[in-house]
Amino acid sequence: MINMGWDYGGTFFRLLWHLCFLVRLVVTQKTFFSIDKKCCYYIKPWVSTCVGVMFIAYMIFGITGNALTIVALLRCPRVRNVTAAFIISLCVADFLFCILVLPWEVSRFVARRWLWGNTGWICTIFPLIKYWNVAVSLLSIAMITINRYIMIAHFSIYKSVYRKGWIVVMIAFCWLFALMMLVPTLMGRWGRFGFDSRLQTCSIIGGKGRYPKQILFAIAFLVPAIIIVICYSLIFAVIHKSEKRMREHGARNQNGSSHNQAITLQSNLRSSSKTTRPIEKEARRKRNEWRITKMVLIIFLTFLITYLPITLVKGLDEKVNYPGAHLLGYILIYISSFINPVIYVIMNRQYRQAYKTVLLCRRPRLLSLTSSQAEREKARQRQAQEDIHDKTLMSAVSMSENQMPECHELPEVFTDN
Repeated sequence: MINMGWDYGGTFFRLLWHLCFLVRLVVTQKTFFSIDKKCCYYIKPWVSTCVGVMFIAYMIFGITGNALTIVALLRCPRVRNVTAAFIISLCVADFLFCILVLPWEVSRFVARRWLWGNTGWICTIFPLIKYWNVAVSLLSIAMITINRYIMIAHFSIYKSVYRKGWIVVMIAFCWLFALMMLVPTLMGRWGRFGFDSRLQTCSIIGGKGRYPKQILFAIAFLVPAIIIVICYSLIFAVIHKSEKRMREHGARNQNGSSHNQAITLQSNLRSSSKTTRPIEKEARRKRNEWRITKMVLIIFLTFLITYLPITLVKGLDEKVNYPGAHLLGYILIYISSFINPVIYVIMNRQYRQAYKTVLLCRRPRLLSLTSSQAEREKARQRQAQEDIHDKTLMSAVSMSENQMPECHELPEVFTDN
């Protein structure tokens, strides 16, 4: 039986408790801010400086971590797969956010005001790039989750769905759809990009009873959240059913073995060896699949912590009556620009190996180690033969019991070395 307990539950809830305490402190502590007669809030100098330094750290970690992840996934064959393509899209969006958005935010908090004019192209391009990259990140996380669901629950159609051409189309859809959501605001048909005096930054400005920012934040949060919740609910249901079938299959094998006492000891040992190897291989692959699924689940929980506060604040406090809540929302949402590579390093051994390969300038293993084209072709043929024999245990849940073969193998996306 594979242990699928939540190893990080205690740490997560302790973090959530401290986060709630921080929210209460920042929202209610008036010494952090001053508010003038025009209802504009100004951050105290020491708070503004601390936030500016914090965003500089975000920028350094984000540029380094996302660039390292992109290079590692492109360079190392062992982690180069369909999921990696969507992770690269996510990291590209976060990387661009760190180099195109965070520097402007650093200057705003260090100077305690927006330095780049209340009108002009900068006040249009800055919020456009910011919200565009945020939307791409959210859509990429949703695509990764859908990929994991199809991989585990419907592997029979996995290779036909995730062909190279379709993968390119899916990634392009994430970027183009995110941009198209902002085109009405860019054209001035649904709000506009401009300077928000209450927030002292360039953002989306509504008017005449329109609330484009609130609606966009709600859509950007709710759509990926709904997709992720549905997919993970189905994934957990599939895993539970597959475990139940494995237990029933094991019980049937034990009951049937009592009728074969006439078999010699040598044949028993040979049969045990033959049946144990595929079971161990299946268990290893199942552990591997659960590890990757758990990694994406933690990415979703991180997404929840970082995006939910700003979504609630933008929807419930349009007049900026609680400036601390807005500041905390920005601090949390900007964490998402660098936190995903940290999750990969902590939770996945092969990502750590890929990072070491890049940092230590090693030659990646597998296909890149072959020195001739013939050896590369032979390796590709061996891999193709392995792929042909790969089957999935998870998709067997939908099969009737009398049709299900004795052993179904999950594809080895991330080997457990």
